[in-house]
Amino acid sequence: MEGGVKVEFDSSEIEYLSYGGEHHLPLIMELVDQELSEPYSIFTYRYFVYLWPNLSFLAFHKGKCIGTVVCKMGDHRHTFRGYIAMLVVLSPYRGRGIATELVSRSIKVMMESGCEEVTLEAEVTNKGALALYGRLGFIRAKRLFRYYLNGVDAFRLKLLFPRPEPDFDAAVAAAGDEEA
Repeated sequence: MEGGVKVEFDSSEIEYLSYGGEHHLPLIMELVDQELSEPYSIFTYRYFVYLWPNLSFLAFHKGKCIGTVVCKMGDHRHTFRGYIAMLVVLSPYRGRGIATELVSRSIKVMMESGCEEVTLEAEVTNKGALALYGRLGFIRAKRLFRYYLNGVDAFRLKLLFPRPEPDFDAAVAAAGDEEA
């Protein structure tokens, strides 16, 4: 099953859960440590999942954790911004929409919470991640040279949410009501 051999499954067999507490933390840590190039301490994981548990999701297949996304949101340079810190799907499960579903769930919460944009960094060599985020509407905002500890460059990717169009007619009508 491991080593890139695809697993046969029906998409209805994948269960998606919001971060549910300390019992999910080792599952997230194992996936990220196994699949991502950057090493993270337990304090980094706790920072994200304790402060923004509603932005972390896990994917399970027959009880096994096969994917996760870990995010945060907050003010950044006068913008309320979401940030995708970690996204992992085990290799045998890739290419079946699991990462798209995990990221989409986080983005939905960010939008509903008032974020104006979402950002992340991805290794320039990670073609799968770059393609995934491109399909979701992210643009390459900047190249960050030697960004990762392994010396690889990163792209900062950004998804801008459309701003609501101002309703000038309603504003004029409301101003007229105030004068009456």
